[in-house]
Amino acid sequence: RRFDAFVSLWYTFGGGTRLSVGSDVRPTLTVLPPSREELQQGTATLVCLADKGFPSDWSLAWKVDGSSSSWEESRSPGVLGGGALYSWSSTLRLPANQWAKVGSVTCEATQGSQTALSETLRRDQCSQ
Repeated sequence: RRFDAFVSLWYTFGGGTRLSVGSDVRPTLTVLPPSREELQQGTATLVCLADKGFPSDWSLAWKVDGSSSSWEESRSPGVLGGGALYSWSSTLRLPANQWAKVGSVTCEATQGSQTALSETLRRDQCSQ
């Protein structure tokens, strides 16, 4: 009978149930604006980077001018990095002509009963 022991912040049991051991760490959020080249091609892609959070099940959501986004969104799975903390991202895509009408976009991170964390990018702060 072979027994492998290892130390980790989480253990996975059958059926995908995960027990997280350790304290929650709020990620740092950064919202990246669309590039000028992309806007000239008719699309605006914004990226929300969530860096160094724990556990990995933080949810990212977008708000456009304070309301939930109806535009296309995608999210990357959490990547375990140094210090046993996770990083992940969410992408928001909308037509460039709609981006031109937007006042601000907000990326909001939530996890369990934690207070939501958010980062807002105002369009007029972008150099385009």
